[in-house]
Amino acid sequence: MPLAGSFAYIEMVERDQTHPGFETFGVHMMLDGYDADPVRLADKALIAQLLHRIPAELGMHTIAPAQVVEVGPKNRKDPGGLSGVVMIAESHLSFHTFPARRFLTADLYTCQNDLETGRITLMLQEAFAMRDVDVHVQRRGLRFPRANL
Repeated sequence: MPLAGSFAYIEMVERDQTHPGFETFGVHMMLDGYDADPVRLADKALIAQLLHRIPAELGMHTIAPAQVVEVGPKNRKDPGGLSGVVMIAESHLSFHTFPARRFLTADLYTCQNDLETGRITLMLQEAFAMRDVDVHVQRRGLRFPRANL
């Protein structure tokens, strides 16, 4: 069940805008989370667990261990937080957290044609207790060749 608050979901490109001889390469999901729990946003173990769990639950294939790094303040917009990434055969999953701003950005890019964006959004809302999210979904490689050239 979604948490209370607002939710924006934007489908950036329609599914079948490909051309003859081409197909869509994949899907890029970008999530911005607001008013999240700052303690959870600063939890390295939680982020590492999500970087392992999400690809596994979506049937993706991890090809390198997840990395989670604490990053200190860099400038006015970046008060520091955690950055985490895992490489998957299908592409990658990454998080950048900003506990002092109660803010999270997440990217999941896959060469799969479909992505359970609603399910992923709920997982992240629950994990970080976010009250508000913006989700953008962009189809990638709209003219990806169907065969080797």
